[in-house]
This record gives sequence, C-alpha cells and structure tokens, in this order.
Amino acid sequence: MSANVETNVRPAPDSELVDIADYVLGSVTRDEAFDTARHCLMDTLGCGFLAQRFPECAKHLGPIVPGTVVPNGARVPGTQFELDPVKAAWDIGCMIRWLDFNDTWLAAEWGHPSDNLGGILAVADYVSRREAAAGRAPLTMRDVLEGMIQAHEIQGCLALENSFNRVGLDHVLLVRVASTAVVTRLLGGTREQIVDALSHAWIDGSSLRTYRHAPNAGPRKSWAAGDATSRAVRLAMLVLKGEIGYPSALSAPTWGFYDVSFGGKPFSFQRPYGSYVMEHVLFKISFPAEFHAQTAVEAAVELHPEVANRIDDIDRIELTTHESAIRIISKTGDLNNPADRDHCLQYMTAIGLLKGDLTADDYEDAAARDPRVDQLRDVMVVQEDERYSREYHEADKRSIANAVQVFFRNGTKTQKVDVEYPIGHRRRRDEGIPILVEKFRRNLGVRFPAGQAGAIAERCLNREALEATPVHEFMDLMVI
Repeated sequence: MSANVETNVRPAPDSELVDIADYVLGSVTRDEAFDTARHCLMDTLGCGFLAQRFPECAKHLGPIVPGTVVPNGARVPGTQFELDPVKAAWDIGCMIRWLDFNDTWLAAEWGHPSDNLGGILAVADYVSRREAAAGRAPLTMRDVLEGMIQAHEIQGCLALENSFNRVGLDHVLLVRVASTAVVTRLLGGTREQIVDALSHAWIDGSSLRTYRHAPNAGPRKSWAAGDATSRAVRLAMLVLKGEIGYPSALSAPTWGFYDVSFGGKPFSFQRPYGSYVMEHVLFKISFPAEFHAQTAVEAAVELHPEVANRIDDIDRIELTTHESAIRIISKTGDLNNPADRDHCLQYMTAIGLLKGDLTADDYEDAAARDPRVDQLRDVMVVQEDERYSREYHEADKRSIANAVQVFFRNGTKTQKVDVEYPIGHRRRRDEGIPILVEKFRRNLGVRFPAGQAGAIAERCLNREALEATPVHEFMDLMVI
C-alpha cells in the first residue's frame, strides 16, 4: 500500500468531547453554586434590561423578518418578541453582553460565562412551552440554573490553562462550545448526540479578536457572544435531526482544531468539571468596565475628591497593573466609539478621577468630548507589577490588581491607592451581593413598571420559589 494513502478508519471520539458530555449528563448539587447562579441570573438579566435603553442594542432585537411570530417559541425578556429559539438566543445573548456589566472569568483565557444564558434560557423556554402544551412536565428554573453552572464550568475550565487569545482567537468560541453541550442536553440529546454536537462546535473554528483591539475595536464585541450561543442552538438542533458528528474534530492530524488553530498543542486541564467556576466567578457590580480595569476605577474613584479640582496641576498619573491589562486594554491615541472607550484602561481611569463614578453613558460621544478626559490620558504612565501579574493566575488568589497614584507639578502627590480584589470577587461576596441586588432592582426599574419590577425581583430573591417556577412562566413575567 502506498505511504500516501490515508487509512479511513473512523476513530473513537476525542476524550475532551466525551468528558464534557458525561459532565452535562450528571447533576450539580452544591448549594453555593446554585445560590451564586441565581445571583448571576439576576445580574445578567438586569444588565440586558439596562442595555435595551440604548438604540444601538435595541435595533438588533426581534425577528429577522419583521412581523414574524413563533407560537410556543421563546421569549426575549423585556420585549414582546416571541421568536424561534435560535434568534431568541441571539437576542438574549446580545442584550446581556452589550454593556459588558455582569460576570467575568479571568484565567489564561478571558470571557463572560453568563453569555451562555442566551442559548440556555431560549432553549429552556422553548422546551418548557412545548412540554406544557403537550400536557407534560415543563422545565423549571432549577434546570436553567443547573445549565448555567455547567456552562460556566465548561467555559471556565477550558480557559484556565489554554490561551486562545495568544493565537488570535476570540473567547466566544468557548461560549459556543459550552452552550452546545448544555442546550443539546436540554433538548433531550443523548450522550452520543452531545458528543456529535460538540464536534461541530469545534469544527466551526473561531472568530478573530480583531474587533476587540486597537485600531479596530467596535460594537461587534457586544453581539459576538449572542452570535456564538445562537450558533450552539442551531448546531444542537441539526444533530437532533440526525446530522452526524466528527469524532476527531480536535485531534485529527492536519485537519483538526489542534493542528489548524492551536499550533498542534492539545488542551491542558487544571481540574475536573464540577462547580468551581460558578462559585469563583467575578461580578461587575460597581462599574460597566472591562474587568481588568475594575480595580483601577475603584482606585480612581477613591482619589476623586483629592484630584477633581486640581486637574490642571497634574504632572503625571502612574497606573500600576498586571500583564493582561497591558496587553488588551492599555491604549493611546484616538478612541473612535463607545466600544473603543470601554476597552481603554486610561479612559476608564480618567472618568473615575473626574467624576468619582463610571456609568454606561460615560462611553458615549457626549462624555468623551470633555477635553479633560484626553488631558488626563496624555499624562498617564502604565507599568506592570510582576506580583500583580503572578497572583492574577494563582488559583487561591485570582486577583485583578491595579494601583493609581497622581503626581502634581508642585512636587506633591497623592497616596498610591491599590485595589487587588474588586468588589465582585469571591473574597468580597458578603460586601458585594447586597449591592448586586440593589443594582438588579435599579435595572428592573429602567424597563418595567414598578409593580411588575417588584414581582420579578420577589420571585428571583426567593430561591425556593424561583427554582420551582416553570421556565415559560418565569419568562412571561418579563413581557413588557
């Protein structure tokens, strides 16, 4: 036989696919994980309601063909839309990520595991309505919370040791993978079908990070995750119609993901799948800032009273940070749009120094036209602290440290304010959760009448009642 002839023997599925399938077919029992998932659900939906204030987000929501209604489809919270679950997943994923103001996971790869809620909630709503219409038991919100825990874990564990950004790939690939596993199970998929659907998710490859970085940063980063979780729903449905999978999607020589996109290197894993990621996830509670800058904004806000009336006297501002922040959000030069500004460490710090706060509106053109913003950016010096960079990756710390110090022309200076753990960190849960709940109530008030907002909050704050609620009934609470 010629050495150039390939042996066409279909291999066993890659173990990475099988491990994920086995995990999502199991169950999660830890109370801390479910309680954190409930707060994550609240914060994620609240950020989506806030985003609907912005026309650039709202224009993306609704059926692809105007006027299309899908009876017993999936609701888009905060709207009157009832869509097919693929487009509903896109819409939910778009609105919850638009302002970049809820949970984050930082490791070798970054990302936002709550992005998976787009697919999970849309599919759970669709399945729940379908089952109720047929006289069968619908899915409940406990099923949604468990799916969230599992999706967080898959995305987060893949991110712990494997840096997709270092090979130019965007983290929304991991959203597609995690969502695919969970929604295939919610749709009734077997172990083999989950493996097959996952193979398609990897074969799709990945978006490039072009839209997240200078000089191309733009609003695609706000809908990219919606696109990914929506694609997961489509892939799951294809497999449930009988589409076959591709067992060595990762490991196939030459043509598999590892060789094509990951430099031939297989994934590394730090820990087995459980509930670690949900329990350790980071919440954006105070500011809609890219997470590597959260503590920089906290430090700037602390310095605001001392600095705000002395802007013209500032000689320089020293920002001490970690390597990941320098690599993705430290930038000089013109900032061309809100998406550009909310990924600029210097811009966010400047707003904190000037205002003593940072809101979503501060990324809009009106705020950016204040000449003092660029005046402060021009005197900022960014430097790395190697300890900050090291402890960012350490499993028992996972800090996101920044420090800010302002030097004046007369030789005086402020104290160096360093914040190593943002208020949304697990180490500050007791401090952060009451603020997260208040943030949720405030965001509900942006979108719903007082009575309806109160009813939604009451259901979400009662864990036992929430978990027992059929998904379609929960979604009906949020029809505007």
